[in-house]
Amino acid sequence: MNTEGAVAIVFGGASGLGAASAARLAADGARVVVADLDADRARSVADQVGGVGVGVDVSDEDSMENAVRVAGELGALRISVNCAGIGTPGKLLGREGAKPLSAFRSVVMVNLVGTINVLRCAAAAMAANEPDASGERGVCVSTASIAAYDGQIGQISYAASKAGVVGVTLPAARELAASAIRVVTIAPGIFDTPMLAGLPDKARESLERTVPFPPRLGRPAEYADLVAHIVANQMLNGEVIRLDGALRMAPR
Repeated sequence: MNTEGAVAIVFGGASGLGAASAARLAADGARVVVADLDADRARSVADQVGGVGVGVDVSDEDSMENAVRVAGELGALRISVNCAGIGTPGKLLGREGAKPLSAFRSVVMVNLVGTINVLRCAAAAMAANEPDASGERGVCVSTASIAAYDGQIGQISYAASKAGVVGVTLPAARELAASAIRVVTIAPGIFDTPMLAGLPDKARESLERTVPFPPRLGRPAEYADLVAHIVANQMLNGEVIRLDGALRMAPR
């Protein structure tokens, strides 16, 4: 897929991995829609990259369809990147017994159902495209986590939702192959994003030491580099790529 001149939409694009992806795609010549629950920040990031900002709740049908419609107003949507997600911690049991189901449901709704919502709406728009010079109509990049494989204590809903994103990848790629649309998922390790920004220096240093090499937090630009490569490399399809410096997380 040639990024130059393509329309791209980045969900969760107002910060962290999403903002870095929006900036990289714009630098590569895409016309970018920055979509985020925080509409003001989405517009701010969009202004920085010369794109369009829109508010979106990835778990809501109407909100998602509107965001994809906004992208369609710029031209044929060919690139979708979903970085929207939440990491609310929660164990099965608390001091007073079972944790409320609602706490788990909200994480699964955003991370897993939101991913499916992105895929269904982006794919519907892409399927109507004329194939490009390489025969492609579009590419969808989702975000899982190494927690899908190495979920820690307190990550029940997060690990389950990200494992679901991993599970969605291959059947989605197989289905959408008939429409010349690729589906690839990135499973990041520990990255320097707003989720970790509030940690004390000692806690951050401790996390960095758990990564075999390089012994540091991942940089959002490195995630964005992989997004750019996935878009460009037509043979990447139906795959989940760990981006983690060989990290395998301990139980705690």
